[in-house]
Amino acid sequence: MAEPAVEPDARTIPDAVVPPQERPTTGQKIAAYAVHVFTASGVVFALLAAAEVASSSPRPKWVFVYLAIQVLIDALDGPMARAVHIKVRAPRIDGRTIDDIVDYLTYTFIPLLLVWRMGWLPSGGIVWIAPAMVASLFGFSNTAAKDERGGFFLGFPSYWNIIAFYCGVWHAMAGPWTGAIVIVLLTILTVLPVRFIYPNLAPRPWKLPTMIGALLWLVLLAWMWIDYPTPPAWLMWVSLIYPAFYIALSASLDVRSRQISATAGSSASR
Repeated sequence: MAEPAVEPDARTIPDAVVPPQERPTTGQKIAAYAVHVFTASGVVFALLAAAEVASSSPRPKWVFVYLAIQVLIDALDGPMARAVHIKVRAPRIDGRTIDDIVDYLTYTFIPLLLVWRMGWLPSGGIVWIAPAMVASLFGFSNTAAKDERGGFFLGFPSYWNIIAFYCGVWHAMAGPWTGAIVIVLLTILTVLPVRFIYPNLAPRPWKLPTMIGALLWLVLLAWMWIDYPTPPAWLMWVSLIYPAFYIALSASLDVRSRQISATAGSSASR
């Protein structure tokens, strides 16, 4: 029996054989490549942050400003890419590769480098941060790291920029060991098959409280930044409520999701 005809995907056909009316216009292509440039601009702020870390007198507050700007770029480029149909109109550039490179620099490498440079860890600080850097490389290269349909990250999603921010506060308040212990625990969680909520894609009814909580938490972090690294102790403790909520909710939804999957698998095998 003959196979049914399958219409080819326009994204895989050279421009020369795509009907003119279906080809992206020059303006559409420029818009798509402009989004790629916007994503790549995050590396400029990575460079500024790295230059501050490498200076003779690093100013952590400015490092976190540069990293925060890149986080904003990272939050905006996805919706922009979808709006301009970037995979169709600028297919030769892989935006995900650009995104992963810049994210590794700004979410992992530079924040952990800052922690080491500032001496916020016990002696031999490289011993503490090197495993975290390696573990995050495996996290970024794991093709199953993002379960966008389920709304989860697999393993701790390398939010080392946030951990670095807290490490400075913890070092000022209690010395280097709090940060070191947290880094070790999260390094282990980075490579374990545990799941953390993907805030933008959190399952209902948890998406709204997760997003609202995140916004309120960011306000608290900005408040802490004013007197960084010695904000009021009460402010630091209040700011930890949301991370505790996030971890607890992630664990609860992960367990529930696995139970549902196991029940569905058991029913299907009968």
